[in-house]
Amino acid sequence: MAIQHTASSNNSSSQQTGYAGPLSIMASLMFMIGFITCLNDILLPHLKIVFDLSYAEASLIQLAFFFGYFFAAIPSGSIISKFGYKKGTSIGLFTAGIGALMFYPAASLPSFAFFLVALFTMAAGFALLQVAINPYVSVLGPSETSSSRLVLVQAFNSVGTTIAPYFGSLFILAGTLSMAEIMKMDVVEQTAYKLSQAASVQMPYIGLAIALIALGLIVFFLHLPSIASVEGDAERTSTYADVWKVNRLRLGVFGIFAYVGGEVAIGSFLVNFMGLPTIANMQESQAAGYIAYYWGGAMIGRFIGSALLRKIQPGTQLGVQAVMAAVLVTIGVISSGSIAMWSMLLVGLMNSIMFATIFTLAIKDLGPLTNKGGSLLNMAIVGGAVVPAIQGIAADSFGLHISFVIPILCYAYIMHYGFIGSKK
Repeated sequence: MAIQHTASSNNSSSQQTGYAGPLSIMASLMFMIGFITCLNDILLPHLKIVFDLSYAEASLIQLAFFFGYFFAAIPSGSIISKFGYKKGTSIGLFTAGIGALMFYPAASLPSFAFFLVALFTMAAGFALLQVAINPYVSVLGPSETSSSRLVLVQAFNSVGTTIAPYFGSLFILAGTLSMAEIMKMDVVEQTAYKLSQAASVQMPYIGLAIALIALGLIVFFLHLPSIASVEGDAERTSTYADVWKVNRLRLGVFGIFAYVGGEVAIGSFLVNFMGLPTIANMQESQAAGYIAYYWGGAMIGRFIGSALLRKIQPGTQLGVQAVMAAVLVTIGVISSGSIAMWSMLLVGLMNSIMFATIFTLAIKDLGPLTNKGGSLLNMAIVGGAVVPAIQGIAADSFGLHISFVIPILCYAYIMHYGFIGSKK
């Protein structure tokens, strides 16, 4: 069933102008999601030292965060169906704000388990935001430009991920020491140092909590247009069994799983990767600044990709960029030094259009099935938990360098979806 729009073709430009305000709001929310999600890449190596974690144990940070998406996705779809996009967005922001506030007691104890609960709660709020924002932006205008529109909004997600590493290195990683320096301390000094490092996350996340709750209040009192074809009674009569029958959607779910998993796995271990003696031998605070190139590449690529997607078939562009991403990671695996480091960092440029393109291809023309299709796609964001965990196990078993073979497999599937699966 094709999505119906009330405006005719002769007033499409005025419709686009009318949607500029809501799209700007969605872009600002995407900025916050990207900013806070990218801070996990700073938290992972930081808490690894604070709590003496192995690579596999440290990957529980991403596991807790992205399982929040997995378990909250379907309930989020029900919330959107009942309350609509606007109220659902506000509820998501309030929930994420509560999760950010929980960082204060987690650091005071300090408790790694409490950190994981806080991350899970924050991610549940983000799941609701994603379930609301991505389908909403996709249908908020002509269907033929949905990929371009969502890529553009997601570019502001990348602005957040680009700024976040600098924020994290300044306010969280400032004053961190290398493991060799920590080992020179006695037990009392080590304990005092780790307590101070745990506390360093408190004020940044309190500030983020205030921002999230304030945004929730702003959205609640704003006017946002409703889309009758994907909200209300028509949506509530559909089932998840109905949407799972759509082959393009079903394959897209695995595409989102592979993309988020590969992107997050690379981002999660980049700081440690650049710290290897065979790569750049950098300290964490220095390496954290370079992560901005990874996420900055995604930002630049999304602005460029938004324009290209108006001229190139989305599936074709997706497949080509997946091939290039796989090649770059392969170069990083088989080489060393600056070549390996910059090859990994350039993968962000190739990641740029993947999420939005997979998402819009998967839900294209779903009509009243759009929200439930979006919920299933957002469940697949759990790939950001599973794939880094698998890579963490591989890093402990075979070494961090060779473990980046795991993301290569993810990009191979995305290549298949772009060239073949999205056309089914």
